[in-house]
Amino acid sequence: MKYYFAPMEGITGYVFRNAHHACFSGVERYYTPFLAPGSGKGFSSRELRDILPENNRGTPVTPQVLTCREEDFIKASKTLAGYGYGEVNLNLGCPSGTVTAKGKGSGFLADPERLDRFLDCVFSELSASCPGLRISIKTRIGYVSEEEFPALLEIFNRYPVSGLIVHPRVREDYYKGKPRMEAFRLAAGESRIPLCYNGDIRSVSDAENVETEFPGLSAIMIGRGAVACPWLMEQLKDGRWKRKTDEEADEETNEELRRRFVKFHDMLLCGYQEVMPGDRNVLFKMKELWDHFGSHFPEAAKELKRIRKAQRIAEYQEAARSVLQSGTALYQ
Repeated sequence: MKYYFAPMEGITGYVFRNAHHACFSGVERYYTPFLAPGSGKGFSSRELRDILPENNRGTPVTPQVLTCREEDFIKASKTLAGYGYGEVNLNLGCPSGTVTAKGKGSGFLADPERLDRFLDCVFSELSASCPGLRISIKTRIGYVSEEEFPALLEIFNRYPVSGLIVHPRVREDYYKGKPRMEAFRLAAGESRIPLCYNGDIRSVSDAENVETEFPGLSAIMIGRGAVACPWLMEQLKDGRWKRKTDEEADEETNEELRRRFVKFHDMLLCGYQEVMPGDRNVLFKMKELWDHFGSHFPEAAKELKRIRKAQRIAEYQEAARSVLQSGTALYQ
């Protein structure tokens, strides 16, 4: 099974991706937070920094593009192909109101005829101008109802899509409630495209349950679960984790994991200090990450509170070091 790191706006930029790839294994591919090329304007300077080859050396990355305009997707894809990317991912999943109001992200699913014309134009043009460039799709199962999904899947099946990543929720679900697995079962049975599952994978058992039910999957994509537990995909991929059964081996694994987690944390902090001006911006980014990391340190509530209240980097480092040196068992 292949494991993909999901795009998460504000979190999985190149500093995070490179640090994670240096410290943990198991990820087949990282997907960038969506790039939203403006009409005729191309990418912003921030977006360009995130996809420049020199900022992604050695890390397997697929850029994700958010647009409902054929010309913007085609232009963006040609630019990305020029930078050496072999795949571009179309975002049909973002549920944000500011996105869907413009007919983008999961808002595009509300107009399947328009989506069909978009895909027809995009594949016709890029097959001629960028032969070999793969186009994958990340989608929800509908805008209002999962009953929209059979027609959407039929549209996707008409085109040479290289991979279909399905998050089995509709736009109006946002990230609440349980994934609508009946719709995903339809995808597993009817998709002619290599299929990837995305949604609510937070543990080894979550992933294994999906793999057991859908043995024909090509991949699983994990987002929040992999931010909270950066070693999750390595744990799924690397059989040596499963061989650690006795108490001594568990202790050895935990200490190794702690060393790598500390290295990961320190690379993130240094990376953000290099690219962000001032303590405030860096602290905001690190505190956001600790909203995820903190779930592994239930016995360090006092130190986690100090992290949230830190106003200077020195204060933050002292509090974070106390948490990272706590006796909590990361590997269980």
